[in-house]
Amino acid sequence: MGKSLFGTDGIRGVANQYPITPEVALRVGRAVARALEATRSGKHKVVIGKDTRVSGYMLETALTSGLVSEGARVLLTGPIPTPGVAHLTRSMACDAGIMLTASHNPYADNGIKIFGPDGYKLNDELELEVERMINDESLVGPTTGAEVGKAFRIDDAVGRYIEFAKNAVGAGSLAGLKVVVDCAHGAAYFVGPLIFEELGAEVIKLGTKPDGRNINAGVGALHPELAAAAVREHGADLGVCFDGDADRVVFVDGAGEVVSGDRVLCLCAKALKASGNLRGNTLVATVMSNLGLRDALARDGIRVEATGVGDRLVLERMREKNYALGGENSGHIIFADHSTTGDGIMSALKVLQVMKEQGASLAELAACMEEYPQVLVNLDVKEKPPVEEVPALQEAITQAEEAFHGKGRTLVRYSGTEQKIRILVECPEKELVTEQAEKIAGAVRATIGA
Repeated sequence: MGKSLFGTDGIRGVANQYPITPEVALRVGRAVARALEATRSGKHKVVIGKDTRVSGYMLETALTSGLVSEGARVLLTGPIPTPGVAHLTRSMACDAGIMLTASHNPYADNGIKIFGPDGYKLNDELELEVERMINDESLVGPTTGAEVGKAFRIDDAVGRYIEFAKNAVGAGSLAGLKVVVDCAHGAAYFVGPLIFEELGAEVIKLGTKPDGRNINAGVGALHPELAAAAVREHGADLGVCFDGDADRVVFVDGAGEVVSGDRVLCLCAKALKASGNLRGNTLVATVMSNLGLRDALARDGIRVEATGVGDRLVLERMREKNYALGGENSGHIIFADHSTTGDGIMSALKVLQVMKEQGASLAELAACMEEYPQVLVNLDVKEKPPVEEVPALQEAITQAEEAFHGKGRTLVRYSGTEQKIRILVECPEKELVTEQAEKIAGAVRATIGA
């Protein structure tokens, strides 16, 4: 082995190809158990959940074998949203939680996300220790006899998560609302519609018939147009579209229009401040959020703290400064008073609760901000030198920022997974955005373009 396994969100790849193989999953199980032994001696308890990919059976079995070979007790949930695993890890006093999912990726992919006993993703230090053990060729399971662990199926895992999610809105009722719920044939296929129905909403179901191969295929957060058509057809109040593991959500308003993630963050921040629950009067978002979000919230006395791209970075900032709300414009929203990770179902319930309390439609609430024109350009590059070391490119960026007079921005960065450079240009004037984006792109093509 010897290669780096963990990316920004666990281990991920094509199922049955390195590193998402049963052999690696077996070693992950052993390594997690060994790492837990280093933190606390005695029998350890680990909960394992999964989405609906057919490869989940293969990985679940291998992972379980590795854990029990080291004496761990394994609790199996079956298909459940990622935030459900995070919650069960805490509520059942487990030493770790593991979710088998590749989120919004096609069914042929899969992945392994690991949570610590507090329900948060593993910190970098423990992640590196687990990876070191996985790559250790001497890693074998010496446990024998009565010391070998056991695996159990948790029959009420789904019920536990349902009650947890519903508690996010207290005793609030959704009676009188008609909601299209698109579960992407993924982890929320059963619990998603059921939660909304139990709270009194009328539900039109989409993406609730997984076959192991249709997860994210033309449905869910990646394809909100399906829910948009259903909203218009059924006269629904809104649509909510989850990704494969239901840790993020995309909204569609009553007119069948997709609502940007920034607008959802804006309305949630305003609602939390109005209720006195927005600690520090601050929303944590990423550098990809629209400048209009910052300006709209500033008028309400709310700050936006920007992090790098990724919900993990957002959550780290929230924990560091004890903020209550954060998220990405891609649909990850974290309500820190309720959850340790992004939760699509909980986020949808929170938005519905605001609609009920304010007697407003989603479109009315989403009008809380004006989105500035953006141009996003992705270009292939032949090399990736530091941007500041490419004079023509740096000059184009500087000229663009001078042209914006402090009312716009440029964000030029390399892809972490592809041989590409990403150019984001934004300001209130559409023509100026297009003009400056093309100048920066031209500088890339003339220097490091492939």
